[in-house]
Amino acid sequence: MTGLDQASELSARDIVHWDPIRQDECMSARRPKLVIVNDKMQRGYRYTLTSQVGVDFDPEFCPDLTPKEMLALGVFCGKYMTDCREEFPASWFAHAKLAGAVRDCSLNYFGADASQPLSVWRSKGWIHPDDPRGWFQWYCRYYMGRRVPGEDARQIKRWRAVRRHVAQIKQHCDQGDLMCRPRQRQALLHWAYDSRRI
Repeated sequence: MTGLDQASELSARDIVHWDPIRQDECMSARRPKLVIVNDKMQRGYRYTLTSQVGVDFDPEFCPDLTPKEMLALGVFCGKYMTDCREEFPASWFAHAKLAGAVRDCSLNYFGADASQPLSVWRSKGWIHPDDPRGWFQWYCRYYMGRRVPGEDARQIKRWRAVRRHVAQIKQHCDQGDLMCRPRQRQALLHWAYDSRRI
């Protein structure tokens, strides 16, 4: 049974139109909850939260940073999820470094532009229809408790492949030299690796 099939079997009281005030009530329950997304890239997209927030991760997936921490540090030139506040907890955005109308890479923790355009991601087949914004959107939803087994395995495999950049920083930079390879460090930050520790 797919996530959408499971969602259609939920009763009306299980449907959640994300309300940050109710997030604790919503997440503490063990029953599945349906989230309905209406933002600039998805209208009427539905998914089910089946795991508790921030737990029950695949043992192969151990990110250094939470989505909230990533947003507060500064990622994606401040132009990621600026229209997604209804879907995720308000606390994620309290200290998030978000840009106005245009990207501002000075908001990135390492001050470097380490992003490729969405068109490149699409051309390489990296985008799944459920997560049109890419890996970070998948991670945010996974963190909140959505599980899509095949897609989860694919994204975790992609996340693990990024580890090679950790090895490159260790090989070419003195420990603690955060200005060594800032673009590569920013890219790692986009994948929830904390290169400040390297």
